[in-house]
Amino acid sequence: MQDPLIPVYFMPGMAASSDIFEHIVLPETSFETIRLDWFNPQKGMSLTEYAKAMLEHITHPNPVLVGVSFGGVLVQEMARHIPTRKVIIISSVKQKKEMPRRLIFAKYTKAHKLLPTGMVNNIELLSKYAFGETVTKRLDLYERYLSIRNKTYLDWAIDQMVRWDQQDFDPGIIHIHGEKDAVFPFEYINDCIPVKNGTHTMIIHRYKWFNEHLPTIILE
Repeated sequence: MQDPLIPVYFMPGMAASSDIFEHIVLPETSFETIRLDWFNPQKGMSLTEYAKAMLEHITHPNPVLVGVSFGGVLVQEMARHIPTRKVIIISSVKQKKEMPRRLIFAKYTKAHKLLPTGMVNNIELLSKYAFGETVTKRLDLYERYLSIRNKTYLDWAIDQMVRWDQQDFDPGIIHIHGEKDAVFPFEYINDCIPVKNGTHTMIIHRYKWFNEHLPTIILE
């Protein structure tokens, strides 16, 4: 009898749709892949409450949770409440001290409250928030990937990311990080699998690396 398939749930980054995983292909003989998408938070919703609500979409026991950027933070919060086979974060952070100094500064000055999030239909501005880079090429591609254009969601997500205060992390977390990440600089990251020349958008542009390495990483 064939072993049951390993369920792997993918959570995209801030403002991004699950289409960012469209080129991620895991062997169908071993894995079942499920993509998650953001929903608009209720007023006053904490990250913990949001994580618990997202768990309603987890229908398999002992899943693998894979999160990119802010999605990596969310899957860590989700894993506090259910048993998991493995938690994998990509282009993300495991604890407060891995955050860039500008985010720590924003927490205390509330500078992030001044960001013009009302301009969510400006794809170049949105890409700066979500990917840490200004889009100058392939605008239509990024416009499709950055499909969450709700100001309430964006205000909430930025605030939750800035105020995330995790000091310690589960040593079992697998952290994959690009050496040229502009959002979460590699110099602040500890205990990770480095991806040479990988940027914050490497889940899109370096999908061949993930297709080659993710199956082994999950099974280890």
